Amino acid sequence: MKDFPGTLAVDAASCALRSGDLGNKFDSCSPRRVLIASAHGLDEDDVERYRTELQECPPGHSDRSTSLSNLANSLRNKFERQGALSDLDEAIELHRAALELRFPGHSDRYMTLNNLAVGLKCRFGQRSIPSDLDEAIELHRAALALCPPSHTDRSASLNNLAVSLQDRFKQRGVRSDLDEAIELHRAALELRPPGHSDRSATLNNIANSLQERFKQRGVQSDLDRAIELHRAALELRPPGCSDRSASLNNLANNLQERFKQRGIPSDLDEATELHRAALQLRPPGHSGRPSSLNNLANMLRERFEQQGILSDLDEAIELYRAALELRPPSHSDRSAYLNNLANSLQERFKQRGVQFDLNQAIELHRAALELRPPGCSDRSASLNNLANSLQERFKQRGIPSDLDEATELHRAALQLRPPGHSDRSASLNNLANSLRDRYSQRGILSDLDEAIDLHRTALELRPPGYSDRSAYLNNLANSLRDRYSQRGIPSDLDEAIDLHRAALALRPRGHPDRSMSLKNLAISLRDRFQQQGLSSDVDEAFGLYFQLSNVFYAASRSDIQAARSWVASAEQLRHGSALMAYQTTLRFMDQHVAGVPSQHHFDLFREATSSLATDAFSCSVRRGALTTAVELVEQGRSVFWTRLTSFHTPLDELSVLGGTGEALAQEFTRLSLRLPNSLDASTEDQSPEIQQLIMEWDDVITRIRMLPKFSRFLLPPLFSDLQEAAAEGLVIILNASQYSCDALIILSSRDPVHVPLDIGQAEVAELSSEFKSLTDRVGTSDHQLEYKIVGVLRQLWDHVVDPIVRALRELSIHRRSRIWWCPTAEFTLLPLHAAGPYAQDKHNLSHFYISSYTSTLAALIRARQQAREDASIQQFAAIGQANQNIGEELLHVDAELDVVAQCLAPLLSLTPPSLSFTRHDNATVQHALDALSRNQWLHLACHGMLDRIQPFDSSFAMRDGRLTIRDIVRSRSQNPDFAFLSACHTSVGDESNTNEAIHLAAAIQFSEFRSIIGPMWFVDDDVAHQVVSAFYLNLVDGPGRLDCTRAAVALHKAVKSLRKKIPLEQQIVFVHVGV
Repeated sequence: MKDFPGTLAVDAASCALRSGDLGNKFDSCSPRRVLIASAHGLDEDDVERYRTELQECPPGHSDRSTSLSNLANSLRNKFERQGALSDLDEAIELHRAALELRFPGHSDRYMTLNNLAVGLKCRFGQRSIPSDLDEAIELHRAALALCPPSHTDRSASLNNLAVSLQDRFKQRGVRSDLDEAIELHRAALELRPPGHSDRSATLNNIANSLQERFKQRGVQSDLDRAIELHRAALELRPPGCSDRSASLNNLANNLQERFKQRGIPSDLDEATELHRAALQLRPPGHSGRPSSLNNLANMLRERFEQQGILSDLDEAIELYRAALELRPPSHSDRSAYLNNLANSLQERFKQRGVQFDLNQAIELHRAALELRPPGCSDRSASLNNLANSLQERFKQRGIPSDLDEATELHRAALQLRPPGHSDRSASLNNLANSLRDRYSQRGILSDLDEAIDLHRTALELRPPGYSDRSAYLNNLANSLRDRYSQRGIPSDLDEAIDLHRAALALRPRGHPDRSMSLKNLAISLRDRFQQQGLSSDVDEAFGLYFQLSNVFYAASRSDIQAARSWVASAEQLRHGSALMAYQTTLRFMDQHVAGVPSQHHFDLFREATSSLATDAFSCSVRRGALTTAVELVEQGRSVFWTRLTSFHTPLDELSVLGGTGEALAQEFTRLSLRLPNSLDASTEDQSPEIQQLIMEWDDVITRIRMLPKFSRFLLPPLFSDLQEAAAEGLVIILNASQYSCDALIILSSRDPVHVPLDIGQAEVAELSSEFKSLTDRVGTSDHQLEYKIVGVLRQLWDHVVDPIVRALRELSIHRRSRIWWCPTAEFTLLPLHAAGPYAQDKHNLSHFYISSYTSTLAALIRARQQAREDASIQQFAAIGQANQNIGEELLHVDAELDVVAQCLAPLLSLTPPSLSFTRHDNATVQHALDALSRNQWLHLACHGMLDRIQPFDSSFAMRDGRLTIRDIVRSRSQNPDFAFLSACHTSVGDESNTNEAIHLAAAIQFSEFRSIIGPMWFVDDDVAHQVVSAFYLNLVDGPGRLDCTRAAVALHKAVKSLRKKIPLEQQIVFVHVGV
């Protein structure tokens, strides 16, 4: 009887490397399965057949060793298909029995030594029992001894022993094992010259060993050589070769590793494409498909972390989901796949703030933990990951139970990382941070004391020379400063300062956390100055802050936080550097949002910088720097709209230049996405990469600014540029800050004129809140409503508008001149155009001047610059939707559209297609978007809905759904001029977004409409019909074509003609925005 070749000696271990993927990376360690070559068409009946044959060969039978070997091989192949460890255990015992019958000198002893070794190594991969691996190595050594240099199987034995030594190195870290493995692989390669069928496998194996040695010792030549060898192996595995996908995968993993070291974008892109190619070769049903899905997902997640492209993260998540579906509950790798998907969902939560992602991440981490019971080597990692996710949710929702559970999980993880464990310091640090968070919430000093003790212990495990020592120094220092704040013990503060100094010394220029260290040390010095009064402390503190002004690369969130700390300290101590602090912070803000932000990023950013621009304005005014005040408030307000506009317009103009300009635009886009993400998600080990990115950023910005008309690329506009906003009428900036309330009158030919206001921000906020509550009651039966509204308008006149009107008279601004209001903060919620004494023999503002609004000076300038060269093309679209599913049915929509048609038909009759009307059933979201993109003039009559919680979801009600701000922003218009928004709440945001003007009129303005009219609050359906009728009659009064610059005057006249016909709150509801 002959052995069936279940595992031929030449293929036993090398096959595992050729068929499987070395370097399949998981976020936490998981055992790599050793794949044995499958038998030729075996099924489960073969096992029973070989059992029967064995029974026919009792002890003493000449074929018993062969029957033992064949049954063992069939059981091992069955294990590979079904994963039952009992089959593998039985196979090993059968191989042992066969070996006992194949004494030294037996012709099949070599094969049996090899097969038993492979079985033990396979079991080690499942159970991680060190003795299995040790025995496998000794058996492979014995098999090699039976293969002298001329033996045909010597190269296979060299390979098998090398692979086992490499596995033992991974477990125990003994360098001699890895060095010996490399030499054995080299020797095997010499015996497999070009043309040898196993040369590609040996190239692959030695490459993997070199990659492993690179990870341990960091010798770049090892990694470069590994990549060369993987390329050579891939060339020997052309399309159609069964092992090609493994070679694609292994080369990709090495390129990814080199990218992490050197940051060469081409390595990252090539690795991604190689993983895609490997996946294509592993269709559904292929045993390697789960690992390829996982590897490509890892690659895309890596690229997202570098370049910030959210579609990469989205695709990675879908790939992780697909991979997880192929790893059923019983699979040994399922916990690792659960962990990968959880980590990616948590990352997406950080980007978009969708709570579902974080909740799902927590559930996945729980599932992974259940699959890692006590005794599992990866249990501590799962405990840690779940704890971190719960801590993140606590920060979002403030649920105490999440923080308590996170703390207990960190304790459990620490218990599994005893003294000597490589991750013990990280667990000490994590538990300490959790306790500090709990102290911050509940004020229990014992939590803070324990946190300090844990931070001290963690720091002892990070002696000088560790790359992350500075973080441990910083954490201990922060906890000591917290305790000083509670107990006032000077030694705690002194020690905190010494620790912060030590941390700063380890964070040179270009280090991602340097600004954090500058801030922390400066704050501690400031605190000591306030306690002891030493001027040297305050001088040193502001000297540290001043270093922030020398940061010119794309700023991170920590840079912004440090600069804001400088602002707060300078204002608190009335330091002379306050204005520079504001300028630095606003510059950082501009740099940080150099790419188009997501809504979540915008929300976080807005919260962090809510009052920055208005406080900067106040600081400048208090120091007499009026032009600087204008520049700073313009730079720091309406960040969302300004960034969307400034991002695409200059890059479009740059790309149009072609050649150099187009290349620079592409390079800038790449860096503007990659650098902020690298800075925000950086680790200590990434400093060289970040420094390289900073150099590239500086270089591309310098080259762009050398091009004609791009000298101020990415720089905020100067006052001389912003002054153009007053070319056709003065602009009044109204600013409300915690420090002062002021008005600046911007004129076309002189410096701004300052008008101090006798009102504080708190009073303005109270006034706006009162007015909002009144307008919320418009349409009710409150008979006192008009009287109460007049009361607010009188206060607005007395404290704000009248002082400005008096200043305008002194400036000889003619009556009935147009003026533009540019309000900030709570002033944006008030009807400045309607202010007045509302008394006999006294005139309101509208008697003197015609008011318009603009969110920023730049928006008004853009509107004027967008004047169409060919004004003969005037396409007008009117859309009416009386949708009663949203609110009360609008009964006058048809009459309103009829009035528009009646007024405009004579002007547009020459080209009938230029005037179109859409009503009710045809008024869909898509039709409205089409109208936005194709017409120069637009009239919308429908319900308007303000979403105070998600302002980007504010919308116009169409028949089939809502036309939201998001939809409008994504649309593109063709030379638009004017829009009349006959819908409620279109021209005002809510109190939480006062400096951003996130409302429907602003979205229409962003779509490049130059002139817009819309109501600030609820407008009565019949009133809207009357105002529209009077407006269009005044707009087309006299000869000529439609002119959007006449809209403000037409609205002024329309309202004046209706004063005796409609109530006050409806007279003042409509406002004009733009030219």
